[in-house]
Amino acid sequence: MRYCSLGSGSRGNGTLIEQGATRVLVDCGFSLRSTEQRLAEAGLRGDQLSAILVTHEHSDHIQGVGKLARRYGLPVYLTPGTGFELREDGLDLRWIDLHGRFEVGDLEITPVAVPHDAREPCQYIFDNGQRRFGVLTDTGTITPWIVEHYADLDALFLEANYDPHMLSIGPYPAFLKARVGGDLGHLSNQQAAGFLQVAGGRERLQHIAVAHISEKNNRPELALAAMQDALTGWSGNLLMAHQNQGLPWQSIE
Repeated sequence: MRYCSLGSGSRGNGTLIEQGATRVLVDCGFSLRSTEQRLAEAGLRGDQLSAILVTHEHSDHIQGVGKLARRYGLPVYLTPGTGFELREDGLDLRWIDLHGRFEVGDLEITPVAVPHDAREPCQYIFDNGQRRFGVLTDTGTITPWIVEHYADLDALFLEANYDPHMLSIGPYPAFLKARVGGDLGHLSNQQAAGFLQVAGGRERLQHIAVAHISEKNNRPELALAAMQDALTGWSGNLLMAHQNQGLPWQSIE
């Protein structure tokens, strides 16, 4: 199994997971043209995708879903709540149950409910029978449900959206600061680091990709420093998914 990021942040998100001939795209928050360019940089065409999985209906995650799915005839997997924003003609929508797994080609996928200010948001864990890869972004707080499901991963794509001090003195209006830092908002550097400290099976993790970093309320070096403090003694690779250049393909051996 391998994965890469087409870009991660408030201006658009897309994460590719590949197992054999199966390739799924988690979210598509870019224009169709930008998505095709980013796919090409990853060595792929739209007609080589197997499906699109959607986490929630915010524009930085669904902007390009409809156009990409229609152009290449791709099925779109999402919760019924998220589907309220994607009930467009010509889309092959496939509803997922947050209490059950489903398969796309060679991947078994577990959707995990998360606290976020959306209709029915979820994140995903991917299993090829030997290795497990988790995507965990757009989450306001870490719940016992998340800790239970994200144990024993081989790789993790983890949000560290904001630094609390930068958010408090930053340019956002008060209501938006409260939203970002609230229980239905995003994970701070410290919350993400705290999750790593309680995550079961951390010694199994080969690499962690820090993702969805705010361009106004965080800095990459602050996020990485928080993660490193939580990972004392860990021998894996700590990576960074950027807004513009994303993250190159990473193999999970």
